[in-house]
Parts: sequence; structure tokens; C-alpha cells
Amino acid sequence: MVDFTVAIPTYNGGSRLPKVLDKLRSQTNTESFSWEIIVVDNNSKDNTAKIVEEYQANWPDAYPLKYCQEEQQGLAFARQRAIDEAQGDFVGFVDDDLLLAPEWVAAAYSFGKEYPQAGAYGGQVHGEFEVQPPENFNRIKSFLAIRERGSKPHLYQPEKLSMPPGGGLVVRKQAWCKHVPRKLTLIGRVNGIMLAGEDYEALLHIYRAGWEIWYSPEMHSYHQIPRRRLEKDYLISLCRGAGLCICHLRLLNSTGWQKPLIMAKIWLGSLRRTVLHLIKYKWQVKTDLIAACEMEFLLSSMASPFFFLRKSVQDKFASSRR
Repeated sequence: MVDFTVAIPTYNGGSRLPKVLDKLRSQTNTESFSWEIIVVDNNSKDNTAKIVEEYQANWPDAYPLKYCQEEQQGLAFARQRAIDEAQGDFVGFVDDDLLLAPEWVAAAYSFGKEYPQAGAYGGQVHGEFEVQPPENFNRIKSFLAIRERGSKPHLYQPEKLSMPPGGGLVVRKQAWCKHVPRKLTLIGRVNGIMLAGEDYEALLHIYRAGWEIWYSPEMHSYHQIPRRRLEKDYLISLCRGAGLCICHLRLLNSTGWQKPLIMAKIWLGSLRRTVLHLIKYKWQVKTDLIAACEMEFLLSSMASPFFFLRKSVQDKFASSRR
């Protein structure tokens, strides 16, 4: 019987995994419970498998290091495979660019035991930057999965799409297995498409089944952010992907008659916020990176109902041809 599983979904993470695994080998205060680590290789073309094999050769027996491959491309599929392979009551998802503080595993397990109604929870995710981020970066830091919400535990508000990011997220396996569909609509950023939201989609299924989503301040992790992720093209694409998934997430579990109303509300609300943003920043949206990113998110949110409709038609057409 295993109490806690750390799952590391990775794609071409050979250069990043050693730091992640070294941090896991340095975890403290884990003697009172059993835990394991699973690396889920999502079709890597680099030396990821060899790196894991080398670590396994000298890995402590107290918390086994396992490896498996998931052939379906997409982070959602890799996370589902991790759930299938996990033996723990709790599963903590650790991205291959997320470094854990020494007490993260112990704090994560302790929080889950202390809050039995928590179906999922996430901690503090700090940014570690290769280069200095742009001025006013804090306004968009959440798009890069940074969460610093203070020193007290509190509930997230999933109904407002306020939830922890997938990197550093812990889920109660019972809640995931019972309520999260094996195939989500949003599968992650694949084939060069930066469409986000697969982690939020899973969390919304858990939340709407009656579980709570919490913030755990004692779980500290550090998101490694290279130079290229602070460049304009990447940030604009990131914000666009975050906006385009809004309609899908808002419509999750809604009834047929509610959908047109929700879609209209999304469009009108996004239009209002877009106009206010233009009034406030005027031509800065063309010269200021942060204002431009915020504008891209608002425009993409406004477009998300049309994106949802187009994707629904494409999916139905694809199904009819099978």
C-alpha cells in the first residue's frame, strides 16, 4: 500500500529531469508514510528514458522510481496514465520544469490528510527566471502557472475559474477516478497549438461532484522559466490559448438551454473588458508587452464561443467519418 505518488509527465525532458529527480531524492520528513515516483514519458525523442534508467540504478528503495510510456500525445493523456499507474491515495503532478522544496512531499501528504474534503489542492508556485521578467510582469504571472496567494490555507473558487495550475497539483485519486472522464476535451498543448485548460477541465469535474479545491501555502515549488518563455511571441500565444478555452470551461456540465445564454454572457463580458482595457491603455497595447498580453487574452476570450462552436462541428464531422 502506497500513501502518496509523485507523477512527472514529460516530453523531451532529458535535460530538465535530473534537477527534478535530485530535488525528489532530497525530500525530508517522509519516513512516516510510503511514497513513490512515476515518470510518464509522453513520446519523448530525446534521452529521457536513459536518464531515468541511470537514476534507477542508484535510487533509494524507500520510495521507488518507476517509468512508463504514454503513446497518446498530450498532457491530459499523460496525467491519466499517471493516475492509472499510481498506487498512492494522493497523486501529485510535478512538471519536468518544476523544482520542489525539500518539504514539499511531506507537506502535500499532510495537507491531504488534514483536509478530507479536498479533492484537489495546490501550493505556492514561485517563478525562477533565466532573465529578468518585463516590467509589470505580476499582472500576467498566473499565465505562467505562478501562484503566490499568501500564508493561510483557503478555498479556490472554481465557479470563477480560480484554481491551482496543473504543475504542483495534488489530487485525491478516489475523486479523479470517480469523476474525471478518461478522455478530456482539452488535451494540452500539442502539435504547436497552445490551447490550455486541460488541468482546469479535470478540476471542474472534481469540484462539481462535491469536492473542494484548496490552496496549501506550505507546499513550495519553483517553476523554471527560460528566456524564450518571456519573449513576446511565446507570451502572446500562451495568453491566446488561455483565452480560447474559456467558453469550453464555462459550458462544462451546463444544460442545453443554458449554453446560448452563457456564450452570450462570455462574449458581452469580454467585449466590455476589452473596451475598458483599450480606454485605459490606449496605444500601449501595441508597445507594452504586458498590456498586449492582457489584450490578447481578452480578445481570445471574446472569440472563445465561436472557437467552441467550430471545434464542436469539426469533432462531429470527424466522428461521422470514422
